[in-house]
Amino acid sequence: MSELLAIPDPATAINAQGPWTNRTVAANAARFHLVEAGSGPLVVLLHGFPTYWYTWRHAIPALARAGYRAVAMDLRGYGGSDKTPHGYDPLSLATDVASVVRSLGERSAIIVGHGWGATIAWTLACTQPELTRAIAAVSMPHPADLRAAITRDRRQLRAAYYSLAYQIPFLPERRLTAHQAERVARILRERSLDDSWLDPTAEAMFRAAMLSPASAHCAVEYHRWAVRSIPRRDGRAFRAALSAPVTVPVLQVHGTSDPSILVSSLGDTADRVDAPYEQVLIEAGHYPHEESPTLFNGALISWLNALE
Repeated sequence: MSELLAIPDPATAINAQGPWTNRTVAANAARFHLVEAGSGPLVVLLHGFPTYWYTWRHAIPALARAGYRAVAMDLRGYGGSDKTPHGYDPLSLATDVASVVRSLGERSAIIVGHGWGATIAWTLACTQPELTRAIAAVSMPHPADLRAAITRDRRQLRAAYYSLAYQIPFLPERRLTAHQAERVARILRERSLDDSWLDPTAEAMFRAAMLSPASAHCAVEYHRWAVRSIPRRDGRAFRAALSAPVTVPVLQVHGTSDPSILVSSLGDTADRVDAPYEQVLIEAGHYPHEESPTLFNGALISWLNALE
């Protein structure tokens, strides 16, 4: 599609209007952009790569109607949040989210995350269970299970090869932003079972957000940390932190045809959870909340309503 698509100004995409309120909060020595709707128990929505808070545009009003305070935030380095030189490891990112929860005046929250956002959710469940009422992990197994799958399953290893390409300096950022971030749309389409959800409006918004200064570099930094930290002390600290059992309820949502994180890579995730665990498989690719929003929202809200 694409070269003829009208791409809005990044600020317009980041502050997209809808049945929600845009705001910025200070937390963990940075500022984070988020949107908010509804009142009730706090549900924090965390996006993955290469999106931003807008990926939850279907879930936000549905959660608000169901009696929840829905807050979708831009992760560090994305959208309207600060683009800092460091802080793109899961332990730091989890501290970001915990600090945002406290800045919102809440003591705890239910964390819903997709992709990298789900990695942060798993991290919070292990490191700050007192703040984490429950987590919904979308398109991402427990990090230890993903690591095991990459090690043992050649199919998952091949699916993760793109992370190796992101280790090259400068070039990945340039490719992400070339031709008005056309590669962002290509990634979203290639990882979807049915890409009809990516209409011209949605495509333009996601591409525009990636064109916000330094966003592409920061997005790539997540992937660089994941590979480069493997032999380092910070990587070992992360693996040690997530060796503890998960003691909060977990909803695991996964696309049956996810080409990026294979459904087989869920492995023994249920065995890592010493609390109620529910798994929902949706006929979709890597973006079940985008490809089948009605099914996804129904499963999420049903699970939320059943939490004690």
